[in-house]
Amino acid sequence: MDSYKAASYNVRKVVKEAKQHYGRKLESQLQQRDSRSLWQGLRTITNYKAPTCGMSNADASLVDELNTYTRFEAAAINANAKAKANANGCRQEENANTGNAFIISEHDVRRAFRRVNTRKAAGPDRISGRVLKSCADQLAPVFTEIFNLSLTQSVIPTCFKESIIVPVPKKTHPASLNDYRPVALT
Repeated sequence: MDSYKAASYNVRKVVKEAKQHYGRKLESQLQQRDSRSLWQGLRTITNYKAPTCGMSNADASLVDELNTYTRFEAAAINANAKAKANANGCRQEENANTGNAFIISEHDVRRAFRRVNTRKAAGPDRISGRVLKSCADQLAPVFTEIFNLSLTQSVIPTCFKESIIVPVPKKTHPASLNDYRPVALT
């Protein structure tokens, strides 16, 4: 009977050490902002099974295509109209009048920066809402140029698509990993 107790004690000790090691590993991943590994670990611990769908075995080319896909149909239509007009011998100045329907004014960008909630968390760029709000006059011309260039080229900069995923507790005192929900800071 004593050997049974000793074996049972050793098993409990090994399990406890393994849990502590894994907890330190998760904490390290959280501190290093390795969100992918962190969420994989959380899925393993909770035995989470993702819902199966037809896209489970999607290849990398489909993912890249979805990342580069934009919905600026008007910009594409205007680009085609300009190309046809140039082919017909029209002058570029005449085509400038039919420009992109999506143009953002500096005033709109400045107003949006001034309305930023300063209590919201910063995104991957680590620029707080307080900075955006305080420096609205200085930042508006630069961001207006970036936004309008993005709209005319129908391309969204990659850095605008980045986010940090942070686990936020659903309850005041979470008891298990299911008591957290992922929030993306963009």
